[in-house]
Amino acid sequence: MKGITLPSWNKDDYDSPEAGTYLRQIAATGARWVTFTPTWYQDGVTDAEFRPTDETASDESLRHIVRLAHGAGLKTMIKPHVDLVKGGDRAGIRPADADAWFAVYRRFITHYAELADETGTEQLAVGTELAGTSGDGERWKGVVSAVRARYKGPLTYAANYDEYRGVAFWQELDLVGIDAYWPLGERPTADAAALRAAWQPVAEELGAFSARLHRRILFTEAGYVSQRGTTTAPYSWTVSRTNGDAEQAAGYEALLAAFEGKAWWAGVCWWMWDDWPGAGETPRKLAYTPHGKPAEGVLRRWWGAGR
Repeated sequence: MKGITLPSWNKDDYDSPEAGTYLRQIAATGARWVTFTPTWYQDGVTDAEFRPTDETASDESLRHIVRLAHGAGLKTMIKPHVDLVKGGDRAGIRPADADAWFAVYRRFITHYAELADETGTEQLAVGTELAGTSGDGERWKGVVSAVRARYKGPLTYAANYDEYRGVAFWQELDLVGIDAYWPLGERPTADAAALRAAWQPVAEELGAFSARLHRRILFTEAGYVSQRGTTTAPYSWTVSRTNGDAEQAAGYEALLAAFEGKAWWAGVCWWMWDDWPGAGETPRKLAYTPHGKPAEGVLRRWWGAGR
């Protein structure tokens, strides 16, 4: 996968006039995939229910953006998220009533499985970074079975980089998905060679994990903000207020150089392209987007014609 995520934060984002422009820009990098992220919300980490809100991409907007993506020559993945209303880490969700929460989850994810089937979406993630539940193999196996009854395409689950070993249902899926936010050192650096070297022990570990499970590994997310220090904490939106375009580009270069050509590696979907007008909490020049920055040039070199 040569992919980039275009997340949504409001019900009409994927209907916005900018949607077609963003997809054409994504395709121009050499990307061949785009990921969309409809999100439902729950109030507290122990709650048994969650729901769509005004920040959830509407079904019609999701259908619209998939059509536009296909028209731009891009394959699509739908990667639904469950987040907390007041913010916080979704990995902390640990429902007090697991049966009730999983019943809601099954309705949630089969809804998107049906939408993915209807729209010809090429791949589906059955969940994202739900470390508080992903060790519950039996309940998740029931979820995956319900999804497969509605959607025949390949399935993955997007585990956080510190979660993937504890996921209890990889064998039910077609790909191991990892959100690859590994810290690559304790000090900021724009030395791509040093960052590539930092990936080597991770690559060895992942290669062995892939061999044990007989599953290829997809980086369902990876990314770096344009801030000095981003490679020390790639998961952080707020590492510093100092521009780090060179460090962001080095992070892109190092990841692609470290994993390209490995038979067990299924590719990467970068987090993320431009934010919607008025939605960005982080100034664009400091945000995750590579658009118009040296990191976009890295993508174009790696993903250009013939690669």
